[in-house]
Amino acid sequence: MQTKSAIMCSLETFKIDLKGMTTDEQRLEFDLDGGFFKALNASEVNDGALHVSVSIRKVSGFYELQFHTEGMVIVPCDLCLDDMEQPIVTDNRLMVKLGAETNTDDDDVVIVDENEGILDTSWLIYEFIALAIPIKHVHAPGKCNSVMTQKLQELSGADLRGKEEAKEIDPRWEKLKNLKV
Repeated sequence: MQTKSAIMCSLETFKIDLKGMTTDEQRLEFDLDGGFFKALNASEVNDGALHVSVSIRKVSGFYELQFHTEGMVIVPCDLCLDDMEQPIVTDNRLMVKLGAETNTDDDDVVIVDENEGILDTSWLIYEFIALAIPIKHVHAPGKCNSVMTQKLQELSGADLRGKEEAKEIDPRWEKLKNLKV
């Protein structure tokens, strides 16, 4: 088993020489931190501490890569914009084939130039992590920045809605309310 660290991150660390594999199975380990996300100019993730295990198996003209990622990333809260910890656990599978032209657009098979035989997994790992982050990321109840949430309530017009409802309602709308069952 080979361990690589992303501290003081060089994205070269994440390049896998498929043609240089000496056995039919290989295992790599990566420890990711904020340096990884900064090196990629990742906009979705501010920081993190993750461990990535990559298992590579050579199978009749293909390479099967199994990624297991576990740890925590720091993302902005959708409500208060303060940083929050988001746990990540994800397993991903990728099929790679050596071919005449490079292709990373296909979801099922990635084609790597057979003359080079090198697969850069840095962006793939980032995408796996980004896809594991929920669309809505919000602090647990009561953990949001209270000053920011109060300001958000003031500016959202919640107070104005209460004043508008106090005004007289158009009689036509009042009759429509009677139709509700």
